[in-house]
Amino acid sequence: MKRRFVTSLVLTLSLSYGYAQQDTTGKTQPVIVDGSNGRCLPSPLSSPPFPSGEWVGGPLIGAPADAPDYPLTKLLGLAKSKSRIKIYGWIDIGGNFSTSKNSNAPTSYNLVPNRVVLDQAILRIERQPNTVQQDHVDWGFVVDNIYGTDYRYTLAKGIFSDQLLKNNHLYGYDPTQVYGMLYLPKVAEGLLIKVGRFISPADIEAQWAPDNYLYSHSLMFTVDPYTFTGVHAILRLNAHWQISAGAHAGNDMTPWSSSASLNGLAMVRWVSSNNRNSLYGGINSLGKGYYKDAHDNLQMAVATWGHKFNEKIHMNTEVYYMWQHDAAVGGTAIEGPGKEWYMGTGLGNTIPGIASAVGAVNYFQVQLSAKKDYLSIRNDLLNDPQGNRTGFATTYTSHTIGWVHHFNNLVRIRPEVRYEKAWNNDATPYDNGTRSDQFTAAMDLIVRF
Repeated sequence: MKRRFVTSLVLTLSLSYGYAQQDTTGKTQPVIVDGSNGRCLPSPLSSPPFPSGEWVGGPLIGAPADAPDYPLTKLLGLAKSKSRIKIYGWIDIGGNFSTSKNSNAPTSYNLVPNRVVLDQAILRIERQPNTVQQDHVDWGFVVDNIYGTDYRYTLAKGIFSDQLLKNNHLYGYDPTQVYGMLYLPKVAEGLLIKVGRFISPADIEAQWAPDNYLYSHSLMFTVDPYTFTGVHAILRLNAHWQISAGAHAGNDMTPWSSSASLNGLAMVRWVSSNNRNSLYGGINSLGKGYYKDAHDNLQMAVATWGHKFNEKIHMNTEVYYMWQHDAAVGGTAIEGPGKEWYMGTGLGNTIPGIASAVGAVNYFQVQLSAKKDYLSIRNDLLNDPQGNRTGFATTYTSHTIGWVHHFNNLVRIRPEVRYEKAWNNDATPYDNGTRSDQFTAAMDLIVRF
């Protein structure tokens, strides 16, 4: 009787917390493709309220990819159009109260303290290929245009880069993504080839506000690659395995830039049979890895683990190791004048040999209401031992808790509080080199159109 009671209790707890799906024999049952998500496993997460219903590692071949018909798409007469072209966007306005007076750097995406700014206004034009079907070749494209303070993080050397690298402007414009896609359905279970400029595929976090769990970003995301220009091929093996490979000109630079050099990438995505765990990782960038003409050439190995506890609770964890040769303190140099929001301009001292950095972040999400609210807790660490990534040789930690509320499918807010600290005794990276720690209370408003 005692053994039967213990077995029943363990089974009840396992089902309650979502660690497995079990039948009456106690065996774990795999999740099957049921058509609710194309040829893919059912979406493991609820979106909304979460930014995505899928584990990290997209685009996901075999899943429906067309965006909803947002107001601008309807206004232009493109709703349900046979062309499948969508034109839409969003505006993200944010502000914060900070213990820093002039600059929140190295915090990103809410750079200016105690002020309301236009973070990003995005206009997207796209046609997504239909990868659910396996009958015919299809094609697509994405063109993303950003204006706002966030251009500072997406900008690539060689495309309107003087705004930042020569002038240190607070606001600017950047065509962050411009690429074409070709879908070949008969190669394995589908091959998608992207050519052009695209966002670095590795991270949990995203450059675009609606795709990110929180308003601000982890310190590790702040200093890693943002965009590549080159070719990226993604191959679906089955519903659980997807691999990708590509070549690009280096992080945040064009092939015609004076700093460009050839780099490769190779990533693997795996989802467990019960759809509650996912691993995604590999080499995001690998080449000669030499800092060149005042610009980073980051080499990066990265791994991401997603885990779903139950229908309302999940987490994502990411770790990376980055390095480059003969780099400069502070990384890519801004040659323009120092401004109150960012004074770290000029070329830093050379670091002989290899300059490295280690980053780790965990996102823990709790859904509070169906389709409208969730709580997100983020803890992250960045070790920058030579100061290549931030200009200060120190280890950082950052702790953030935020609430996200959707008023409807077009409007949401994301208030958060955050504390971060540099742990080396003589390191004062915050507020233009005057503080060792920083507290912020911030919020943004996202409006889709």
